[in-house]
Amino acid sequence: MKLKVGEKAPDFNLPDATGKKHKLADFKGSKLLIYFYPKDNTSGCTKEACSLRDNLPDFEKLKTQVIGISGDSVDSHAKFSQKYNLNFLLLADPERKVLEKYDVWQKKSVYGRFFMGILRTSFLIDEKGKIIKIYEKVKPAIHAQQVLEDLKS
Repeated sequence: MKLKVGEKAPDFNLPDATGKKHKLADFKGSKLLIYFYPKDNTSGCTKEACSLRDNLPDFEKLKTQVIGISGDSVDSHAKFSQKYNLNFLLLADPERKVLEKYDVWQKKSVYGRFFMGILRTSFLIDEKGKIIKIYEKVKPAIHAQQVLEDLKS
């Protein structure tokens, strides 16, 4: 079921890189960018994470928190976060429950080969938990700037 702008964002309860659980309600009162990405330590995902890291002070000025979610394990997130000095939460969803709720676990195609994977998609959520913008087919290098421009307008 495809989510739409104006709908309540699906709840989650996922562990971060230290194993501490976080849910959507924890972020009430501030805007939240949830970005879904395919895999820790791959070139596009690293580029996107580092760009968000470098722009985090601008997100904070606009009262917006950032979290990344993938199907990687807590351990993988811990190593990825430490290696690139990431200053925001990465949440682990190896069972793909949240990936499916947000409809980002889908059939993908590379060179004519089909497989299930995570579509690089982000959701901007308002202070009350409603989706205010959906970014599909995200371009890792420019995504942070794109979201910041939307937040300023």
